[in-house]
Amino acid sequence: MGHTLHLIQTGDTPKQTKALTGFSVAVREIRLRQDKEAYRGAYTVSLGDKVYLLHVFHKKSKSGISTPKQDIEIIRQRLRQAERMEAARNE
Repeated sequence: MGHTLHLIQTGDTPKQTKALTGFSVAVREIRLRQDKEAYRGAYTVSLGDKVYLLHVFHKKSKSGISTPKQDIEIIRQRLRQAERMEAARNE
């Protein structure tokens, strides 16, 4: 995941990323598999010139392929916090 984040920081959009819908700004998800397990990392580059890594989790969905609601809520909370941090930087 670290290598993928490095690519994102240098302006690339790696193929293992996907847009997440339903957020006030663009949020993307890093999608990785290792040893038959799924791992996800949600981030945004839409706030200033920073990459904000919002949440990383081991995906163990109990309801199909969608991202669990608990993880979506964590992403929402951290996105709001990142928006506040970015606003404070620009004051």
